[in-house]
Amino acid sequence: MENSKYPKFTFTWLGGLTLLAGLFLGTMLVSFFNVFWMFTFKENLQYKDWFFMLSNAVGFVAAIAFFDFFIVRRTTGKKLNFNFSPTNFYTYLLIFPLMIGMMFIAEFITSQIPTTGLFFGKYYEFFSQLMNQLTDDPVVMIITAVIMAPVFEEIIFRGIIQKGLINKGVEPWKAILYASLIFGVVHANPWQFVGAVLLGCILGLVYFKTKSLLLPMLLHGFNNLCSSLLITYTKNESFADAFKVSEWIILAIGIVVFSLFYYLFMKKYKVHYSEI
Repeated sequence: MENSKYPKFTFTWLGGLTLLAGLFLGTMLVSFFNVFWMFTFKENLQYKDWFFMLSNAVGFVAAIAFFDFFIVRRTTGKKLNFNFSPTNFYTYLLIFPLMIGMMFIAEFITSQIPTTGLFFGKYYEFFSQLMNQLTDDPVVMIITAVIMAPVFEEIIFRGIIQKGLINKGVEPWKAILYASLIFGVVHANPWQFVGAVLLGCILGLVYFKTKSLLLPMLLHGFNNLCSSLLITYTKNESFADAFKVSEWIILAIGIVVFSLFYYLFMKKYKVHYSEI
């Protein structure tokens, strides 16, 4: 491992603060640019779809760059680097159905969270209005959700946080869970929290077993693509509504598919491999 091209960094509270500092600085730079543009050209870029996409990209890139320069390079002497290798075709036949099964299970659990009432009603209305504003342009939504978000978020949550915790000595299952919980919290609403945690566990498991960050990126993009298509064509994110079936049927299918492909995947990757 000493000769590995992948730096063996660790993730601590200092690393978390470094990520937040980079994200904050990146966001502030974009905001300052918008203020400059408003004074110079009398136009508010916040209402431009492409500006929302740019803001997200700059924030994520700054966060990753901060962690690279101030944590990884200072502690390992190497630059941040990940394994993005593709895997054999059989593995893809296992992980995508595995993801679909968990998506169905996550949808059922999420559907049990109230969307009405004194607290949940107002919160859900605000969340729905926010999502509608973010999905006005289907092209921007696809680029942001299906391409950019999976790449940047997997680098941070799986590649940096989860991997850094495992390198620190945290048990793999705990590192996967912790990274998934943080992943859920940053979505800042209970409806996405549940799905993000459950799906994050699958993404973390696949990354831990295969050691390739490409695979969770593809799975993340696939999940977001399904959500984007459901929003675009059915105005919600419900497979049950799209297929005109009961939520209980979706749950049953999800449990069967997930259980089967989880068993097959774990059987194939029962031996732990290390990055080289």
